[in-house]
Amino acid sequence: MDALIVIFVSGLISIFAAFAKKPVVVLLGASGGLMLAIGLMINQLVTGHSCVNISYEGLNFDPISLIFSLALSVFTLLIISVGYERFKEEPEHTGEYIGLLVFSLCGAVIMTAFTDMFMFFLGLEILSIPIYVMAGSRKSDVRSNEASLKYFLMGAFATGLLLFGIAWVYGATESFTIEGISAAVMNGDVAGNPILLVGILLILSSFVFKVGAAPFHFWSPDVYDGAPHAVTGFMASVVKMAAFAAFLKLFSGCFGGSDLRDFWAPALAVLAVITLFVGNLSALRQVRLKRLLAFSSITHVGYTLLVIVSNNEMATFDLWFYMAAYGFSIIAIITVGLVVNDAEDRIEALKGLGKRNPLLAIVAVVSILSLAGIPPTAGFFGKYMVFSHAWNDWWWLVIIALINSAISIYYYLRMLGTVVSAEETPGEKIKVSPLTTAVLLICLAGMLGLSVVPTFL
Repeated sequence: MDALIVIFVSGLISIFAAFAKKPVVVLLGASGGLMLAIGLMINQLVTGHSCVNISYEGLNFDPISLIFSLALSVFTLLIISVGYERFKEEPEHTGEYIGLLVFSLCGAVIMTAFTDMFMFFLGLEILSIPIYVMAGSRKSDVRSNEASLKYFLMGAFATGLLLFGIAWVYGATESFTIEGISAAVMNGDVAGNPILLVGILLILSSFVFKVGAAPFHFWSPDVYDGAPHAVTGFMASVVKMAAFAAFLKLFSGCFGGSDLRDFWAPALAVLAVITLFVGNLSALRQVRLKRLLAFSSITHVGYTLLVIVSNNEMATFDLWFYMAAYGFSIIAIITVGLVVNDAEDRIEALKGLGKRNPLLAIVAVVSILSLAGIPPTAGFFGKYMVFSHAWNDWWWLVIIALINSAISIYYYLRMLGTVVSAEETPGEKIKVSPLTTAVLLICLAGMLGLSVVPTFL
């Protein structure tokens, strides 16, 4: 709880520091607060108790919520550092940009620690509303305005479904808390109540909208393509990780009984299959980097849905590891795209990157390999754990996922070939700021370092 307070105060500091119109002051305030919050989380994980003993009804910061919150905070710190190079071009708005991202992180942290439906809904809205604004922050860009409008409309629709679902679940169980709903569901009469089943379907529909699973994915490519690079990275890493953490917590904690699982798991498995094929087949013909990453992200949603469907004893760790590996990889490749700074965001702009800036080329290659799930990157081990733990009960779904992994190799290798190929006429050398270099090195360490973790299990 103390880390959440520090994050919130960091957001306030960022907003008020903007009056100085010195972007570096805003960056130092936000990054300093986030590093303090990260330190508090690590301390609580290591010692088992918080530095400041604060609790609040509706939130429970157990080790699981802490490891998710830790990853979310690290990703946000990286994204703020990457986006700073662009944010400082508008010094009068730098504080607002960074402050909104930090406030959105508050919502993400709440979504990992909620113990009742009210806090879950509150966390989701705190997470989403700043991103509606940030997606359209480039007022002169039509694509950015379109991204903001589409994200807002789809988000509002998904929120409506969620509220209806929560209302129906409350009507069936007479409880808003995870513990109370779980206890009511253990009652056989409640578990088969049509009111509860309708509520579960509505909540499930809201979730698949939020994470961009097919066929509820239509907003995702346009929003990823139109939003600023830093916001795209935030949505792909922080928003998705928080949403899936809440997804797993709710459906394993409340609706994980065998009777209810037989109701929603097959439907989610079908959605996973559709998501995998739609994401991969759509990505095959993309020529714009962020648009390709959007469809790639949809495919990774399909893989992650396997964790929710299987819900084995390793599901929580599988989800954390997979999303952590994906988060470092997507932030790395988006940072490369931001530094290359092609006006049309073309994949072809990555051509000859090895000679123009070797560090960018190395990071791009490793991130592409990790997204493709090729060893020895963390992405490979993430996929391996998800597939191996889901095999016993959902072998047919794993086979379909493996087929889609093979399909995805094509467009990832196409990107890889572009990065390592030489330009006909050598381009200008690309300069990278020390701050961005640090972010790239941290992402590189994450993509390679995380691959060591499974060896200790």
